[in-house]
Amino acid sequence: MRTVLLTGFEPFDQDSVNPSWEAVRQLDGVQLDDDVRIVAHRLPCAFATAGECLARLIDELHPAMVIATGLGPGRSDISFERVAININDARIPDNLGEQPIDTAVVTGGPAAYFTTLPIKAMVKAVREAGIAASVSQTAGTFVCNQVFYLLQHALTGTSVRSGFIHVPLLPEQVTEAQRPSMELNTLVTGLQAAVLAAWHTTVDAKEAGGQVS
Repeated sequence: MRTVLLTGFEPFDQDSVNPSWEAVRQLDGVQLDDDVRIVAHRLPCAFATAGECLARLIDELHPAMVIATGLGPGRSDISFERVAININDARIPDNLGEQPIDTAVVTGGPAAYFTTLPIKAMVKAVREAGIAASVSQTAGTFVCNQVFYLLQHALTGTSVRSGFIHVPLLPEQVTEAQRPSMELNTLVTGLQAAVLAAWHTTVDAKEAGGQVS
């Protein structure tokens, strides 16, 4: 049985839930094909331990594909990240109280890594399911970006495709009327559509997904 590793994060910044994990955990064990299933795991929201946890999972599971997910407060859709950058610059402390500022994710590593997932096809699949989705050009500089960078760094030169997805807040986390959110069942449906598209797509779709600055 081949494995698609899907990860989410534990809650952070005084939240009691993290939508990335709440959605991902519902996809644990879902079959993508006769011999392919999703295995979901939660990562710590901490610079010192998230990468170690991810590396251990890759070593133990030998996944055929890896998709990490995280919370993007302020995002209004499911966002498929294009690039991870080699910088930690934390606006707030992580769950261990650490707040690295302008440090490298990997000393001497490349300035950036691109996703190896077919993100345009994934966006298309999610939109066809009636759910808002887009390509994002930045994964930020917090633990999400660090995990994304370390994931691509670990799998560079292999045939294992990998990348990162940001999800919005849940409605119950939103106190300001204008702040965007997305229902949990919508997140689950969207992520499942995205993973299925990633697994079955060999050549990415050619569709506009850039941004005007």
